[in-house]
Amino acid sequence: MKYQLLLFILVPFLAMSQLNGTVVDDVSKAPVYGAKIVASDGNKALTDFDGKFTLNTTEFPVRLYISAQSYLTDTVICEAAGEISISLKPEVQEIKSVVITAGRRSQDIEDVAISMEIIRPELVDNKGMANLEEAVDQSPGVFTMDGQVSIRGGSGFAYGAGSRVLLLWNGVPILAGDAGDAKWNAIPMESAAQIEILKGASSVLYGSGALNGIISLTEREPGLKPETRFKIQSGIYDNPRRASLKWWSSNPMFQQADFYHGRMFKNFGFTFGANGYLNPGYKQGEQENRARINGSIYIRPSKMKNLKAGVGYNFQYAKTGNFIIWDSDSTAYVPGGGADTSLDESTLTYQDGIRMSIDPYVKMVDKFKNLHTLRTRYYLVSNNNISNPSQSTTSDVTYGDYQFQTRWENGIVLTSGFTYTRTNVRSNLFGDHNSDNLAAYSQYEQKIGKLDVTAGVRLEHFQQDGKRGDTYYYLNADSTSKLPVYPIARLGLHYEVAKATHLRASIGQGIRYPTVAERYTSTSVGALNVFKNPNLYPESGWAAEIGIKQGVKIGDNWMGYVDVAGFINQYKDMMEFQFGVFNPVTSKRLDIDNPDDLVELGQLFAQGFTIPEVLGFAAVNAERARITGIELSFNSIGQIGDVKLTSLLGYTYMNPVTLNNDSSYLSTFSTFDPDTNTFVNILKYRFNHLAKADVELEYKGFSIGFSCRYNSNMTNVDRVFEIEIFDNSGIYILPGLENYRKQFNKGNLVFDARMGYSFGKHYRVGFIVNNVFNEEYSSRPGDVQPPRNFIVQLQMKF
Repeated sequence: MKYQLLLFILVPFLAMSQLNGTVVDDVSKAPVYGAKIVASDGNKALTDFDGKFTLNTTEFPVRLYISAQSYLTDTVICEAAGEISISLKPEVQEIKSVVITAGRRSQDIEDVAISMEIIRPELVDNKGMANLEEAVDQSPGVFTMDGQVSIRGGSGFAYGAGSRVLLLWNGVPILAGDAGDAKWNAIPMESAAQIEILKGASSVLYGSGALNGIISLTEREPGLKPETRFKIQSGIYDNPRRASLKWWSSNPMFQQADFYHGRMFKNFGFTFGANGYLNPGYKQGEQENRARINGSIYIRPSKMKNLKAGVGYNFQYAKTGNFIIWDSDSTAYVPGGGADTSLDESTLTYQDGIRMSIDPYVKMVDKFKNLHTLRTRYYLVSNNNISNPSQSTTSDVTYGDYQFQTRWENGIVLTSGFTYTRTNVRSNLFGDHNSDNLAAYSQYEQKIGKLDVTAGVRLEHFQQDGKRGDTYYYLNADSTSKLPVYPIARLGLHYEVAKATHLRASIGQGIRYPTVAERYTSTSVGALNVFKNPNLYPESGWAAEIGIKQGVKIGDNWMGYVDVAGFINQYKDMMEFQFGVFNPVTSKRLDIDNPDDLVELGQLFAQGFTIPEVLGFAAVNAERARITGIELSFNSIGQIGDVKLTSLLGYTYMNPVTLNNDSSYLSTFSTFDPDTNTFVNILKYRFNHLAKADVELEYKGFSIGFSCRYNSNMTNVDRVFEIEIFDNSGIYILPGLENYRKQFNKGNLVFDARMGYSFGKHYRVGFIVNNVFNEEYSSRPGDVQPPRNFIVQLQMKF
């Protein structure tokens, strides 16, 4: 009884010494999660999802120091216990950007131990970009090639199969289950907050596919103030510089419309986005027509303040036409065999299909301030080949990731979790296949004064069609001892040398498993045959870099960062498509120097097979490769006087070389050096120099912007593309390519320009010219890029 009486007496005093508060955004009034509050008496707290915190303070007055990423630090003096509301102002005068991808948590970009770039949505809108591939091609160190992305020379051209760059939407991988590729035109950029590009192996937190880097988009979250955005634009292609490329009688026109609306109420919120795009194509038959809706629903139960749940969705229907083989170098905008798909010789393919994803998720902060996150996704890709129904495919990917994250007030952050991915493929082209990928990961981060240390490890288990060999990790040279999981590790260091000087170093491993398309594609397009290779095995590698980021400032309102990094990427068992002689029945590769294989080839001819039918490509583990280089970039944002200046500049030097000295492999390269009597050792579909620049200036509503993209000549391609597939046959896969490369393979330099005017606070009109000087250039053999085109645009934001 006496203890109850004592408690009754003390409770009012305990309550009186308790300080309860809420931290909100000064502009949107939305709660700020994860803000750190440090009291002058030593008490500390972190805010929850509702921006709330509690301090058991006994001495008053007390001074509170409040800090949160992307906000200005504030100081408040409290005279007595009770309730307090604190508003934090965004860092509008600095370039500081908050990124999520590197550590699966919010971090200032200068604190990240690996190179990253950010593409802001204003650049995407103002340049009138139609899909994500066009957007990432603006980033320093990134090159896009007919649907495939290479970061610092890590990837070549692989006919749309497989990707060494992992694409994330809201922190969840979104690669197709059959080809393992990114569907760039299906990503809802109209709803994206920003694009983050992480360079280097990043498999520890995200798994297979992040061997060369990550491209991550996060959805724009709604605030308490409703937000509506609308964009409509129309464009027209100019005539190409070479008259022989023009196939149309009237210049093709294209249209696009984007819509976004988001709003958060007290316990409920939603976003809704839509996109429509119509483009008949500058290449004959290469049309693209699509319609998309997307959005999210957010729930924050009033009785469970520390819980947030929601579901995202994206649905797109598209009809496209495409070809990878031109008619000739002088008629490169026309498909090989013509555009009449009723003819067998036409290489043009029409497809329609859907892309659908459903993304339920739950976040919860427990009573110890630990963050629990469960993210799931169902991703369906259906491709109906209208021209050839026997090549239609359907795949679905089911993904689940549980993550536990805890933070200590001494600067330690621990992120751990496990991931499961199930893939099902139903296809006339590949056959029916499935795969399972199970992984556990953990990453430890600690801030020690001005030093940030990051270390992580991941254990991967993968099997395709029930076969487990892909993830065996062999402990000795004779392969007698092995682990059933493949371990991956990373280590990163960041040190703040001075207030605006940041030094970093990192090394990370990665692995990528063969996709169904790489192992089981068996098809032909014109003179191009592709054979399956079920014996393909995973590729692995590591990436390391050291870099320094230096802040520069002019006046009080403009700031930029100069970044210099040296890097090395090394790969083992690199998968690529290689030309050779094959058995069309078994897909076995035949070595004509082997007597038994020569006999088998003779038997095939006796059965009626012709020479063109036994020649083609198959995915093989052909490469050991190393890419070294240096990268320089400069990003800025802010105002100098009355002029707002934004820039994104970068130059990358790469030395991509093969470590495979097999003469039969080197003979597949296209460039021979007579001085050394050998083929030039530069990886196929790569180059040495890459430069990007984009600058925009705005003054009293008027804006003008310029951008340019440069890459040096592509030294090597597959030699068979330049020559007859066999001597004196007169049959070429890409007719005229050798002459075309002699004329045009001197590097590409392309300029774009734009201007706009903002009026009435809510409206902006724009005029865009892409490829200002109407240059003729290509991203890969046979893929000549668009001629000059003009776009008019209207943006509305409320």
